[in-house]
Amino acid sequence: MSQPVPSARDRARAAMIEDVIAVARRQLGRVGAAGLSVRSVTRELGISASAVYRYFSSRDHLLTALIVDAYERLGAFVIAADEAVPVEDVTRRWVTVWLAARDWGVAHPHEYALLYGTPVLGYAAPQDTVLPATRVVARLGAIVADAHRLGLRTDPPEAADPPGAGLREDADRIRASLPRLGLDPAEVSAEDAIDVVRAWSELFGAISFELFGHFVGSIDHPAENLEALARARAAVLGLPGLPGAAASAGTVTV
Repeated sequence: MSQPVPSARDRARAAMIEDVIAVARRQLGRVGAAGLSVRSVTRELGISASAVYRYFSSRDHLLTALIVDAYERLGAFVIAADEAVPVEDVTRRWVTVWLAARDWGVAHPHEYALLYGTPVLGYAAPQDTVLPATRVVARLGAIVADAHRLGLRTDPPEAADPPGAGLREDADRIRASLPRLGLDPAEVSAEDAIDVVRAWSELFGAISFELFGHFVGSIDHPAENLEALARARAAVLGLPGLPGAAASAGTVTV
């Protein structure tokens, strides 16, 4: 069945929202999230504030739209990089996702800071941001699930300490949420769930250290460092060894 054609009013509304977000994104690089306002955006667009308040009722509403937009674009970039690698090449896909996330952050530092930097004073992210925020970790989980389904996993090194009772509760909650991400809990064990979340925190912890200047004087080759972290976590998850350098995510337009 063909999709209904959007009305002229719907098209105008979508175009206005797209224009507002594009201008707000540019201003984010100049004034930061704390300095952003609906009025400053309308001034740059050359329209009245009342025209935009129909779509964005407040600064916080605009920030939420920017956050969701940034998460979606980061997720789309990572997914495109992953899909450029054969599905059965699971470890190369895993490393590629890590490098793609870094590539996007380096190319879009102000948006990355909005997502993973200092919280904006007085702003509380609503539920709307939760699912978009999981795009990258969902892709990591999907790669592990693919490896399981395709019979590609090896025996990982034995964990020094198995998850305790608290972490097992966390793992059960994570696994219960997997269908929302399009994943089958039967393909992701409790240990896998915790290890994928650890990978998620290692990935964005390393990118944040790089972009926010915490590697100054220590790590001068952050991409190499990130790939080493990705390979180490892949081994923990029982993904097969990866010979040679990982695929570059740079073949996808940032």
